[in-house]
Order: sequence, then structure tokens, then C-alpha cells
Amino acid sequence: NHLSFFLGFGPFRQYLINSSWEAVKELSKRGLGENIDLRIMQLPAVYQKAKEQVCKIWTTLQPLLTVHVGLASSATALIILEQCGKNKGYQERDACGFHPEGACCVLDGPEKIESTINMKTLWKNISVEGIDIILSRDAGRYICDYTYYTSLYYGNGKAAFIHVPPLSQSVTAEFLGKALQTIILAMLEQCGEQRE
Repeated sequence: NHLSFFLGFGPFRQYLINSSWEAVKELSKRGLGENIDLRIMQLPAVYQKAKEQVCKIWTTLQPLLTVHVGLASSATALIILEQCGKNKGYQERDACGFHPEGACCVLDGPEKIESTINMKTLWKNISVEGIDIILSRDAGRYICDYTYYTSLYYGNGKAAFIHVPPLSQSVTAEFLGKALQTIILAMLEQCGEQRE
């Protein structure tokens, strides 16, 4: 029974309801089939606290895959698959008014870390009706990117990041939950192929 972990984010800035967390909760209702023990957790939009939670997951639970889901406020009807996390450039302050020491995730860590999931292959092979899916190599140098890099660093690349749009009439939590289910099942299939 493989464990996979899903992390959404809590409220930040003007978003009192964070679509990433709503989507993750919806996904957990749907599940990923009986072989996957799916756990979910909400991360605060605070660098240090989010980092501590992510380290704890990797050190104590060692999941097969950790999938982070974040809100991309600029995306209206897009799901964005993030291929890599970046170590430096974190100047923007978090909900507590802090930014990381040296504006980086891991002192002396590599400049960027790629996910072991090939997002391009994934992107070519899946489609979700009613929404566009795009690829990205820049998760935005804020809590999302910071957390992703941390997870890739401690999880040896076995992490993925999906940016979802804010909730709207056409993009409901149910819709996003279903879209995540499609995307993540394809990711897990890739993990399986890598193991064989």
C-alpha cells in the first residue's frame, strides 16, 4: 500500500478560501483507488512553518510521492504543472512578514531541482475537459516555489507541484478535485514505470 501525500495551502492575501485546499479536500473524498493511502495536510502561507511540515513528512513518512497544490491567482482557467523548484530569489514576505534567510531555501543547495515526474509526458497524455493545462518551469518564487524546492530536496525529486486557478462559477472545488484525480493517477502510473 503506497502512501501519497497532498498538500494544499491556507488563506493568503485576499483569498480567504484557497482553491488549492478545497481541491485537495475534494480529491481526498474521491480517493485514488485502494492501493493508495492518501493523506492530506494544509500548509500555512508562511515559509518557515511550511518548510518544517514538509521536512517532517519526508523524514517520518517517506511517501512514494508528495503532491503540492497551490493557488495561482493570475491563472483564470488554467492548471499549471510545475517541473522544477528554484532555490534562490525569495524576497517576497510571507503572511507573518518574513522572508527566508539569504532569500534561499537551502543554503548550498543546488540552484534548481527537477521533479522525477516528467511533466511534459504527463501533459501530452492527459486532458481535462473544460480547462487548459500548461507546463511551467517557474513556480513563482513565493511560498509555493519555496515549499516545492524543499520537498524536491528532501524527497529526492519525488514531489510534484500543481497550480490551480481560484474558484469561480465554472471552476468549482468538485471540478478541481476531479481534475486532480485524473492528473495524479497519471503521475502515479509514471512512478510505477520508474520503479520497474
